[in-house]
Amino acid sequence: MELRCEGCAGCCVDWRPLDPAAAGSDRTGPRPPLDDVYDLAPLTRDEVARFVDDGLGDALVPRLFEPADRDEVVRIDGVDLAAVDDRPVFVVGLRKPPKPVAPIGTDEPRWLDACVFLDPTTLQCRIHGADRYPDTCSSYPGHNLELGAETECERVEAAGGGDRLLDDDPPADLPAPAFGPQALGATVFAYPNPDDLDGVVARLRDGVATADDRARFAGAAVGSRPGSLSVARDRMAEARERARGADSWVGAAVREWTDRAGEDGDRVALDATAPDSHDSDAIAPDSHGPDTSTPDARDRLVREVEDDAGAPSTPGWGE
Repeated sequence: MELRCEGCAGCCVDWRPLDPAAAGSDRTGPRPPLDDVYDLAPLTRDEVARFVDDGLGDALVPRLFEPADRDEVVRIDGVDLAAVDDRPVFVVGLRKPPKPVAPIGTDEPRWLDACVFLDPTTLQCRIHGADRYPDTCSSYPGHNLELGAETECERVEAAGGGDRLLDDDPPADLPAPAFGPQALGATVFAYPNPDDLDGVVARLRDGVATADDRARFAGAAVGSRPGSLSVARDRMAEARERARGADSWVGAAVREWTDRAGEDGDRVALDATAPDSHDSDAIAPDSHGPDTSTPDARDRLVREVEDDAGAPSTPGWGE
């Protein structure tokens, strides 16, 4: 498996506003997610615990699911949820706030939902190669290739993004898939106290979840035991408190980007003197996006919101 990721970020950004016909959807599986976050990467229990222990619990977000045929169902806030033993099942991923990005060869920055760890200027992951880098991200799109499923790389290519998937042989060392018989308690969790979720489910559905809402699920994931429905209550409570109290650069950046953002897909108005640009809805083939070697208004803004607040730098494409 060999990829050309430079200037792309198709798997890290919700680029549906750029090309709705070409972009994929998380809502085509047998269990549609309750939210509409694009390409949420499920984390393992140990990865969730690592983020929480490192004070980055505010980077995490849960995902609940609508039931498929023959699924068990639990109803909360008037919503039917997929369940196991009357407990709603969920995964935990990384939040995707709006950011000023120009992915897949677009000519100018747009407000698009992007992973909290994506540097908007370099279009690289700030934790790539680090201990926190999720298995789902490091192995993508290996499982798609193994199953013969379309990859985000191929969708980008079809939209005019140049050659992205250079070698389609799946790697031999793929981790276990996020959704499989071994997933319960490892990447797919069951919330142990469904009666505590009144109001929480409605806020998750509406995209207005609070820090406490998100922390509940992070705690339940950390307290889970792989292969079972059992949850270590003390461990769950401790992780929940740590996640709820997290106040990292990630949480601050999410708040700042959300306050500044326009509508999905809007061009980013960086300063009053910026000239009007031509329409760039079409994705330009073989373009690497804006030149990030010269500081500009967006570079300064990203430094102010993320880098100066403590965000790690990205490695550079040739390293």
